[in-house]
Amino acid sequence: MTQLLISVTSIEEAQIVLDNGADIIDLKDPSAGALGALPLALIKAIVAYVNGQKPVSATIGDLPMQPDLILERVALLANAKVDIIKIGFFDTDDYQPCLDALQSVAQTGVKLIAVLFAENNYTASLIGAIKQAGFIGVMLDTVKKNGLTLMDYYSEEQRNIFAQRVYEYDLSFGLAGSLKIQHVAIVKKINPTYIGFRGGVCDENQRELSLNTEKIRAIRQLL
Repeated sequence: MTQLLISVTSIEEAQIVLDNGADIIDLKDPSAGALGALPLALIKAIVAYVNGQKPVSATIGDLPMQPDLILERVALLANAKVDIIKIGFFDTDDYQPCLDALQSVAQTGVKLIAVLFAENNYTASLIGAIKQAGFIGVMLDTVKKNGLTLMDYYSEEQRNIFAQRVYEYDLSFGLAGSLKIQHVAIVKKINPTYIGFRGGVCDENQRELSLNTEKIRAIRQLL
């Protein structure tokens, strides 16, 4: 069964999604970029509040692909007891140095998710390299929050091919990218491990506005 991931920015929002059926509570600051990071103190407070009721994921922020920077932030989130750490694969000529650096972290049991962006082009070998580095999964998202959705960038055929490639490596597979309730039935066809929402479950579909419990419940019923 496809799970529901919802991004939250506070303890209050974490309680809302706990009450309304989220399977994964994702910590992200929508005002700070595609994968904006919340302050570390707030992350620790939310993790303590959730207290193991559901898995908590968190983003490291919109960091450049520099191994030292990424390792530092990953270590902070791991020490904050975040269950799953999401790392955006932003544009660079070579992802391997970051993957090599993160492999030692993954070997200690830290659960890493690689977030790939629909607007970017990646080599066919990247998903295999992500698996080799010890990541537990791949998420497909959008980097530009401009009103376009994942569906505007990837055709049904492309989504199918991408999903097959991820599952060939026995990785979890998440879908996000400004998705709304009308997209749920479409993306469920490729059986993602989870579907992620922020703007699509907020008032006026604006990711920086308040969560809308009716939208969350409606999406929960469709999964």
